[in-house]
Amino acid sequence: MLNKRENAPAIVLARPQMGENIGAAARVMRNFGLSEMRISAPRDGWPNEKAWTMSAGATDVLDSARVTEEFTEALEGLTLVFAATARRRDLMKPVVTAREAMAQAREEIASGGRAGVVFGAEASGLMNEEVAVADAILTLPVDPEFSSLNLAQAVAVTAYEWKAGDPLPEDFAMNHVPADKAALTGLMSHLETELEAAGFFFPPEKAEKMKLNLRSTLTRGRLTDQEIHTFRGAIKALAEKRRRAQ
Repeated sequence: MLNKRENAPAIVLARPQMGENIGAAARVMRNFGLSEMRISAPRDGWPNEKAWTMSAGATDVLDSARVTEEFTEALEGLTLVFAATARRRDLMKPVVTAREAMAQAREEIASGGRAGVVFGAEASGLMNEEVAVADAILTLPVDPEFSSLNLAQAVAVTAYEWKAGDPLPEDFAMNHVPADKAALTGLMSHLETELEAAGFFFPPEKAEKMKLNLRSTLTRGRLTDQEIHTFRGAIKALAEKRRRAQ
């Protein structure tokens, strides 16, 4: 059985320059369920205290990061590699979006392979030699006149696309079960009764259409029992205030 790291793509940072960006990348990886970071030839050496500070608690990603001097060593074990770049390359390679890349990564992992996404140095991006060994180019639909993304931002978009297919946590999903029609009809009748008493339906020949519009609006709302209870309480309070003023 694959472990957690093997069940998700690896994030490979080629020649990253700033510890802060490495830490920020680790943070967004952790946000979206990625845990395997590989670092090739970090400019300021490793470990880098600034990375741990910037990771906001994603220290497990940094603690277990694999650091290599040679770029090819950072790709060891990967069977499908995407090179993240916004620049056009004179290389005959498929070009995919992050969403397409992550879909392909899922298929690769499901078939027993390993996938990874390579990101280049902050100032210069990936070198042609690094792109050449990738299976495909991953690019994002950025504004061509302002295409440069911060390293951690680029990792974040890719990591999000990996996680986007998963359902929301159960405790986060809205518990919105519509009330049954009897409860909804009761609210409608209550509202119409009080509006009748207040003289709202005028002129009389338009009353039926006005009621139909109100019923249609309330039905579209797909109100819950609690919402209906609240509405009926509000109607009752307004009606009682009107009666006391009479």
